[in-house]
Amino acid sequence: MNVATWNVNSLTARWPRVESWLLEKNPDVLLLQETKQTDAKFPFAAFAALGYECAHYGQGQWNGVAIISRVGLEEVTRGFGDDDPEARLIGATCGGVRVLSCYVPNGRALDNPHYVYKLEWLAKLRDLLAVRDLEKHVIVGGDFNVAPTDLDCYDPSAFEGATHVSAPEREALRAIEATGLIDLTRSLNPDAPCYSWWDYRNGSFRRGWGLRIDLLYVDLALRAKATASYVDREARKGERPSDHAPVVGEFSI
Repeated sequence: MNVATWNVNSLTARWPRVESWLLEKNPDVLLLQETKQTDAKFPFAAFAALGYECAHYGQGQWNGVAIISRVGLEEVTRGFGDDDPEARLIGATCGGVRVLSCYVPNGRALDNPHYVYKLEWLAKLRDLLAVRDLEKHVIVGGDFNVAPTDLDCYDPSAFEGATHVSAPEREALRAIEATGLIDLTRSLNPDAPCYSWWDYRNGSFRRGWGLRIDLLYVDLALRAKATASYVDREARKGERPSDHAPVVGEFSI
């Protein structure tokens, strides 16, 4: 089973790239973030033509998350079941595995109310995962907008006093891991940067100025069945790419 997560930064703008990537890579499950589409605009039929079922939680020009699966799509949930107005979380059961596609708030700045919202959102995700069915495999993937450690940032000093690397954000990720989850890509690539995002500006991709903020968390039993996890850097190249690259996990299930 192959599962990938990808912030596409507008599915409307990136559809040719997504379609081509699916035809080439054939993942069993693809978690999408920042679709920037309403449910009415989402290309359900186009995905179906490629052999995939879809669940989407859209919002229009902002946010938007989806799960694309060719191994079944059941028990779909959207959000946390509260009054959060932003479309940032969707869950489903695919091939017997519970999967969540997450688009964590950016935070903007440490003194911005959106940063408080980010920490509260991560706490709600932790609480949701703490009461999950431990008998079922789980994959929690998405754009977390947090670099877990300094290894995940090309130059930590460049982000001093900024979001994405602050201690409270990283502690929030540790709390999520404490529910019994493992950072799959890092566990399989302990010393490699594995950056998944590069700013469009200043030739950041060419210079290697990246962050690893797109993550796949898995339960302990599923980690034992993992055979690989990598960033598909090729998808960041070429014409009109997303500023994120897909992150892939491969499992012997």
